[in-house]
Amino acid sequence: MQKTGIANLPLHPGKCPRWLFGRMVNLSREITNTILLEYDQEEFLKRIADPYFFQAFGCTVGFDWHSSGLTTTLCGALKLAIDPQETGIKVSGGKRESKKTPTEIEQASELFSLSTNNIEKLKYSSRMAAKVDTAVLQDNYSLYQHTFIFTERSQWVVVQQGLNPQSKYARRYHWLSDNIKSFVQEPHNAICCDEKQDHCLDLTSNENKETRAVSLDIINDNPKHLEKYFTKQTLLTDFLKKPQAITLSHNHYIINMRKRDVETLKKAYDLQPKSYEELVSIKGVGPKTIRALALVSSLIYGSKLSWKDPTKYAFAHGGKDGIPYPVNRKLMDQTTSILKNAVYQAKLGESDKLKAIRRLTDLY
Repeated sequence: MQKTGIANLPLHPGKCPRWLFGRMVNLSREITNTILLEYDQEEFLKRIADPYFFQAFGCTVGFDWHSSGLTTTLCGALKLAIDPQETGIKVSGGKRESKKTPTEIEQASELFSLSTNNIEKLKYSSRMAAKVDTAVLQDNYSLYQHTFIFTERSQWVVVQQGLNPQSKYARRYHWLSDNIKSFVQEPHNAICCDEKQDHCLDLTSNENKETRAVSLDIINDNPKHLEKYFTKQTLLTDFLKKPQAITLSHNHYIINMRKRDVETLKKAYDLQPKSYEELVSIKGVGPKTIRALALVSSLIYGSKLSWKDPTKYAFAHGGKDGIPYPVNRKLMDQTTSILKNAVYQAKLGESDKLKAIRRLTDLY
């Protein structure tokens, strides 16, 4: 599995003006059509999975370069702009429609002639990408937007975003289906941001490989005998009684699980998961369960925990808030018209205009 990047953006209030959003839809459609004509579906997905390209794309169609709304607005524009019947690409989910993603995948299956197996794989991929960025990577950002884009060949990309009310920042996560190996082991290819979290439990890290293995062993070895460790009082008294047996780091959290959380552990034991990914995929196994298993693994068995945060623009027509300058509506409409006409002519076999646009890159 390849997670291609993360971007951190300030939370901004407000809405995209109607006059701008319509133009964003039109221009993003023509940019998408040009990429598909020049390259293919796979290249389009790779570019959407690149946090820098995605940011530049949002800026090019007139949104604020540093606003959290760029993610949700551009994803919304692409959902309206991309015709699955014409392009073989379906945009599903969104800010208010993330829970509809499985249904939208099923609805597109007939159009794309997807097998039942491929449909289930796509639904699983959508669910796991969201769950990993919620439960396995615990960086204090709560997901509120999930967009799942897939092709008729079952290739896919995920663009999802979480928010941190304390820091007033949003963090965007990009996933790409190329080179799938594991959802839970080093899925990041590049992570880009300005701010690192002090306490970030990234259980996808290779530094936490031992903790993942011990967590799985704890579940399969019946976690019932560990219930005493899931209370604040017992953790403290056990540590005080046997200080020589365990060393807790300064950022080690105390666990205080509820009865239903313990029941989730018992449910996981009954299912006997064969891998850590399978454990994470079990319904009900969320951030608290994952964190508890990791901490107990460290507390009892001495597996070392890494708390490192895994983290590491283009204007063509202006920005919504007038930065760096107000949106030039006429220029934006002209760009859309030029691209639309060039794509249309190229499809008719007359590619001179598209070649001329391509040659413009040689000037920079």
